[in-house]
Amino acid sequence: MTRKALYAGSFDPMTRGHLDIIRRARLLADELVVAVGTNAGKKALFSAEERVAMLARATDDLDGVEVVAFSGLVVDEARRRGATILVRGIRSVADFEDERTMALTNRCLAPDIDTIILVPSEEYAFLSSRLVKEVVGSGGNLDRFLDPETAAALRARLSESQRD
Repeated sequence: MTRKALYAGSFDPMTRGHLDIIRRARLLADELVVAVGTNAGKKALFSAEERVAMLARATDDLDGVEVVAFSGLVVDEARRRGATILVRGIRSVADFEDERTMALTNRCLAPDIDTIILVPSEEYAFLSSRLVKEVVGSGGNLDRFLDPETAAALRARLSESQRD
């Protein structure tokens, strides 16, 4: 039986912390779907298509990883993709409480789908997309936080938004 996992997030932008979780989650499942969530109520810096392309490029060396866009409930997307495992990453105790609540809700909605929570590697434990946007917005160096292509795309996007 093939174990299929789904790791969902906004990935706006994708960080090295996200990539760390993706690489490690792939070791726990035969196939991993990285699902880029779209939320009409949330203003994303990058379109879903751009985020999918960045993630696909950053994970093209990993066999068994598929990157897709989705909207709606994560458990519904997991079922559509045949995944029985949801992967979540946490950085702090505050993240744990939020993720615990989400995992329990998902279990009520889909008792056949389990959630596993991964803690990122120590070097990425503090990292968030929001923090990365703040660093680049202040002219900081992104090399530790983002792969070079994502860093360039983020700089360009923030530069465009400052001109508007």
